[in-house]
Amino acid sequence: MGNKASASTVTPVILSGGAGSRLWPLSRASYPKQFLPLASEQTMIQETALRVSSDRFAAPLVICNEEHRFIVAEQLRAASVSPAEIILEPVGRNTAPAVCIAALALLESGEDRLMLVMPSDHVIARSDRFLEAVEQAAVAAAAGSLVTFGITPVAPETGYGYIKAGGPLGSSDNIRVVERFVEKPDLATAQAYLADGRYLWNSGIFLFSAAAYVAELEKSNPAIVEACRQARSSAARDLTFCRLEKEAFAAAPSDSVDYAVMEKTDQAAVVAVDMGWNDVGAWSALWDIAEKDESGNVVHGDVVLHNARNSYVRSEEQLVAVAGLDDVVVIATDDAVLVADRKHVQDVKLIVERLKAEKRDEHALHTTVYRPWGSYRGIDIGDRFQVKRITVKPGERLSLQMHHHRAEHWIVVQGTALVTCGEKQELLFENQSVYIPMGTTHRLENPGKVPLHLIEVQSGSYLGEDDIVRFEDGYGRVAGK
Repeated sequence: MGNKASASTVTPVILSGGAGSRLWPLSRASYPKQFLPLASEQTMIQETALRVSSDRFAAPLVICNEEHRFIVAEQLRAASVSPAEIILEPVGRNTAPAVCIAALALLESGEDRLMLVMPSDHVIARSDRFLEAVEQAAVAAAAGSLVTFGITPVAPETGYGYIKAGGPLGSSDNIRVVERFVEKPDLATAQAYLADGRYLWNSGIFLFSAAAYVAELEKSNPAIVEACRQARSSAARDLTFCRLEKEAFAAAPSDSVDYAVMEKTDQAAVVAVDMGWNDVGAWSALWDIAEKDESGNVVHGDVVLHNARNSYVRSEEQLVAVAGLDDVVVIATDDAVLVADRKHVQDVKLIVERLKAEKRDEHALHTTVYRPWGSYRGIDIGDRFQVKRITVKPGERLSLQMHHHRAEHWIVVQGTALVTCGEKQELLFENQSVYIPMGTTHRLENPGKVPLHLIEVQSGSYLGEDDIVRFEDGYGRVAGK
């Protein structure tokens, strides 16, 4: 299985597979919470990567949904983080297979490596304490332990699983043997755990060697390891990404690291740490961790409050006014508004499930849709027409394509466009336009140094994104992606 792991260098493994449905309408399936700047000016995945960007750590491995690959790559680039690899999951199989894939990737070097497994969407206010805990955990992991990070509880929280810490592991009083894992408790049980002093919140952050993880998973669930080996060995290169073989990975049983390994191994250890951790599982969590005004309110964006208390109000664009309400959450995007009692924000997930059942797009898509070349935003739609604002990043270009059911009119509002329309190619500048007839092969490029902004007016009998025939594409995409 390779040489014994060294504690000298740790490889971060960043898991970016969640949908964050409890933070709807800001978080959506196509652009979930880890890609949003919810707790700081950086997005959550950027904060996660930057937290482990010192010389103490190797370049990170990132495991993500294949639909998010370009968002992940762009956000890491913007944060000046160069990942060792971005591995694409064709289907979600929970965390145990994802971590197995990362472990197998590390073992390909022939050496056993320590891996620090982290969700991409958690807040850690005290990074210094987190890094101290990583140092302690690395020593235990190099000696063969599978270490989880237990959060010192500050309240009888019923939304987290707990870890009961046993006796010390070796000479370190802060690394303890895991006595047992317990499910999310009711309030009375959580109060008893808090009073006991031996129970810690389960953070879902782990540190262990790649070989130790695979060995324990082979004992408890060999089908996961076999499926992951097949998916990794049959993986394909897609630009700078590693695309797992879909059929093989889909055969992996869906399970979490906790259930598949940590609750079954006799090598589990826990390091206790008070690091200002929050998994941001609901809008109330952002109210909890934010600085509040004298009335207990947290506001973001264009917000006016009158006689409101203990509320979280966020507007992405338009003015939002709240009067005479206490303990509410109000979230306004350009296409949806959420108003909820702060104590019932977990029910937002039920609203998202209803939107899915009713086949509405708002559960999955924002009006702004991100593509590897830039983004587009729906402005207006009606019978046989649709208007979008398109932004193309400098040096990027869309695929060479055609549409069977629609024509398009492009008007440049900022920047320079290089337009291919049939056999003709021309440069367009601000206030210039071009017409793309139905069935005509065409391409849009930005040859300039600044973003290109244009208005696109589509007209025709069918305006769906899947009416795209691609003849040439630099991003390995199929129609509509």
